[in-house]
Amino acid sequence: MERRDLSLLTFTSLFPTPGKPNHGVFVRNRLEHLLASHPVQATVLAPVPQPPWALRDTAAAARGAAVLHPGFAHLRGLGQWTAPLALRQAGFRALAHPLLRGRRFDLIDAHYLYPDGVAALALGRRLGVPVIVTARGSDVTQMPDHPWPRRLIRRVIRESAALIAVSGGLRERLIELGAPADKVTVLRNGVDLTLFRPADRAAARAAFGLDGPSLVSVGGLIPRKRHDLTMAALERLPGWRLLIAGEGPERGRLEALATARGLDGRVRFLGALPHAELAPLYTAADVAVLASEREGWANVLLEAMACGTPVVASRIPGNPEVVAAPAAGRVVTANTPEDFAAAIREVASTADRAATRAYAEDFSWDATSAGQMALFRAVLARTAS
Repeated sequence: MERRDLSLLTFTSLFPTPGKPNHGVFVRNRLEHLLASHPVQATVLAPVPQPPWALRDTAAAARGAAVLHPGFAHLRGLGQWTAPLALRQAGFRALAHPLLRGRRFDLIDAHYLYPDGVAALALGRRLGVPVIVTARGSDVTQMPDHPWPRRLIRRVIRESAALIAVSGGLRERLIELGAPADKVTVLRNGVDLTLFRPADRAAARAAFGLDGPSLVSVGGLIPRKRHDLTMAALERLPGWRLLIAGEGPERGRLEALATARGLDGRVRFLGALPHAELAPLYTAADVAVLASEREGWANVLLEAMACGTPVVASRIPGNPEVVAAPAAGRVVTANTPEDFAAAIREVASTADRAATRAYAEDFSWDATSAGQMALFRAVLARTAS
């Protein structure tokens, strides 16, 4: 048996907490699958906006890893400039915790180039270990539009030991920002094929009170998820219903929009559901819809497909890599209500739920975890020479 010889410090401000169990669940999932399948030990530093002197130990938040939530000062309206420093100081304070004091790590596994990656580089210098940073979406598609973050993002690109992108589209964006092509490894997110699997569809539909064709859209109620576009497509689908799982500041506006468009009886807002409770919702739907204006790698698409539910997704970078075969569903030709409605009709009429599940089975976490280990060992070998 291979010995446990790799010690990771995972650093990210997006990680589940008891109060926000879905927050950054994709980061936790990747780590848990790595720990379950390879000789790795890990401690997670996941700063949260709370009084800077606070430090919560929530070891049960991830299987196989101790998790610390150091507080950092979040200044409303100024976070774009102050977050890297605040996260860095939170990390430095956490190093004095009994779980970390005197602990030796092999490398830092950080998520998001900005602001997290900037702080992770400082931690790496303090600990004398290499830092690998994963790009996940807005950190390379949106934040570089602002001069100060762009400058620091380019520093992360230069000074990190290696970069991971969760999609080919993000890899190309990193290269545009100055990353050498051979410094960026694409390691897509996977899907938990045990949690998300086909189940009794009639029971699931009955549980949600569905007696006709239905759509599901899972995502925060925020502008970039474009739930209003999905609702506009629903207007063109007589007899269909839409279930929206998510919470956020857009809820009031979206509810008012549903009323104004005469969709009150056809749109249902379910609020935020625990990640582990999404499978019955996907199972109940005929089609899962994601109309986002940007994504890194849309996990919800794979989750739906793993339950046998085909998807219709917006045409943005990343989505064509997830939805790459007819069995998966469709990426729309144009991001318009008409195109979404047409794609939904087509996907629903040709759905083969067994084929959709079979497609999703090629996206287990195994290849991602193996790719992480290979990259970690290559970085350690390079820095040791």
